[in-house]
Amino acid sequence: MPKGPMGGLPLNILRVWLSAYRVEVGLFLVAFVVLASFSSQRFLRQSAAPHFIYQSQSWLDGRLDLDPQLLPNLEDWACVRVVGGEKVRCEGRPLPTDRWFVSFPPFPSVVMLPFVALHGYQFNDTSFGVIVGALAVALFYSLLRFLAKEGESARNRDENIALALILSFGTLFFYCAIRGEVWFSAEVMGVAFTCLYARNAVRAHRPLLAGLFFSMATLTRTPLLFTGLFFVLEALCPGPGSRLEQLKSLGRDWKPAARRLGLFALGAAPLGGLAAVYNVYRFGRLGEFGHSFLFNNRVNVDIDRTGLFSLAYLPRNLEAAFLKLPRLSLEPLRLSYDPHGLTLLLTLPLLVFLLIPKTRPRLHWPLWLTVAVCALPGLFYQNTGYMQFGFRFSLDYTPYLLLLFAIGGWSLRNRAVLAAVALGVLVNFWGAAAFRGYTELVRNW
Repeated sequence: MPKGPMGGLPLNILRVWLSAYRVEVGLFLVAFVVLASFSSQRFLRQSAAPHFIYQSQSWLDGRLDLDPQLLPNLEDWACVRVVGGEKVRCEGRPLPTDRWFVSFPPFPSVVMLPFVALHGYQFNDTSFGVIVGALAVALFYSLLRFLAKEGESARNRDENIALALILSFGTLFFYCAIRGEVWFSAEVMGVAFTCLYARNAVRAHRPLLAGLFFSMATLTRTPLLFTGLFFVLEALCPGPGSRLEQLKSLGRDWKPAARRLGLFALGAAPLGGLAAVYNVYRFGRLGEFGHSFLFNNRVNVDIDRTGLFSLAYLPRNLEAAFLKLPRLSLEPLRLSYDPHGLTLLLTLPLLVFLLIPKTRPRLHWPLWLTVAVCALPGLFYQNTGYMQFGFRFSLDYTPYLLLLFAIGGWSLRNRAVLAAVALGVLVNFWGAAAFRGYTELVRNW
């Protein structure tokens, strides 16, 4: 007799869980089916830039660098050569003593580790990216639902579903999620960790978890380091009252805010410390993830002359983000895009409504300030993101932009809003179908 109830317990737990999260499950399935369909033949095979898989396998093989004999190509790998006791970028022909590494933050490799342990170098990062993308859509809805429950947003369930679908199919998330390549996989995974971080950072109600997810996000996409400002603002002013009054009150009672900030740092420290040690081991610097050591890369001239970040890069990045338009050819009739970028006014038309919100609730300024500080690295970076459909670096702060729309008071039934949503979906469907990246155009993959 005991076997019946005990055997049914897991099933009952599953039913309760599905009942509580049926919308999230539904969104995951819808996003997965559409993203997998647009991924098309890519979905069935590993991408041509599976850098994170090679890093995971190297760890499993007991080494911290990569075996250069096994690398599938020489695109965007970091090569370190020791000259006069200093670590420098490899120049000219590779030497047997050179050491090779992935030139990106390593946490996606940590996430892939158990799957690479099962499938080795053949693990399919493209289908994995689609799954992570579908999960990110569900997590974004969960974040929106949490904000509504806490009174931070006035959106109902259907509106939150619509906003989650807009993230999936009405932003640059769409084409990034179907690619599977190292540049796009990190962007999509960064969105997923951003949702987890922001949910725990609101009102600083779970500082330890917020710190943990913040470190995961930062070690997936470096610009997300700057989104730590969101937690700091929430830790200092978590209440609904005047922010100025809350800041003044810190002089009288600073311990609760200090405790929240301390727990946040405690949550972020383990992964952050490990990453810093790994960076020193590889490149000799705490904050270096490898782009100063890119092997035989077209951007090395700019890096050597001006640095990784410079005011000199601002004009071309602003152009890529806001001024690039589609190209129309009449003979033959053809619509194309510039691989350096495409204006956000087309890839995220809802941006217009953020500039003229109907309401400015408590989270309005924290979200805007977070967007601003997160956008700055991409605007001063030596690379526009080429090759891409749209300014893909904007995906780092797109969840915060959509949160601003969610709290901004504009109705999704408004005709102008509906037109902007329709335009965004149309443009990004075009991007998902038409985008040809480096692997297709250069290598005829």
